[in-house]
Amino acid sequence: MNAPSRADSKKTTEPPVDAIFKEKHGQIDDFDFGQRTAAVFDDMLDRSVPFYAEVQRMLGDLATDFATPGSNLYDLGCSTGTTFLQLDPSVAQDVTFVGIDSSQPMLDKAGEKLRKAGFTRAHELVCADLNSPIIIKNASVVILNLTLQFVRPLRRTALIRSIANGMNEGGCLLLIEKVLSPHTTLNRLFIKHYYEFKKRQGYSELEISQKREALENVLIPYHADENRQMLTHNGFSACDVFFRWYNFFGLVAIK
Repeated sequence: MNAPSRADSKKTTEPPVDAIFKEKHGQIDDFDFGQRTAAVFDDMLDRSVPFYAEVQRMLGDLATDFATPGSNLYDLGCSTGTTFLQLDPSVAQDVTFVGIDSSQPMLDKAGEKLRKAGFTRAHELVCADLNSPIIIKNASVVILNLTLQFVRPLRRTALIRSIANGMNEGGCLLLIEKVLSPHTTLNRLFIKHYYEFKKRQGYSELEISQKREALENVLIPYHADENRQMLTHNGFSACDVFFRWYNFFGLVAIK
């Protein structure tokens, strides 16, 4: 039997390519995080989120700064578990990781990835909808990485308050969001440059247009200042920007 070629080996290790919107759809349904999305989600994030790898590294830096022995680290909207793999080498081993996601296919993918990576840290993967009340306890770090924007606006303040209530003093919330600019011209330019970025990652005009339509009623962004005020008015004493790229925005808030 012939040994597999290098090309064959590479092919088996690369994540499936996101082609969900590659063909023209007769009807565009609302975007969801089901089985089809979970299968290509890692590629989707790499190609759709500017500086995704660097933001993950920054999350690791800041999580390590704030994670305390014996506490819990939460990733709300943990999807396929990429952030846990990024944080694991640097965060103290007696910190328990808790991943919460509303999509069971995403959690199944996360569990598979963690097993394949030899992940031995104490952890939980919980299927729960962030639009419903959740319990946060003994948290030193909570991450909302491109998650809050998918929570219904009427539920966002309650979620932030529950995070603050379950967080230890001196703990931090790490929030990454797509945001709107209060200035119409700048908002239009930022979105234009974001779509140019997606084209450079290999997405076609059709893919960009169809995904934008699918997300229209699902991803509802706030202005950057709205997110900042939501944190500082609901249990967090300090808040600052740690990342900004056009309409992508990262905040670190301290309880």
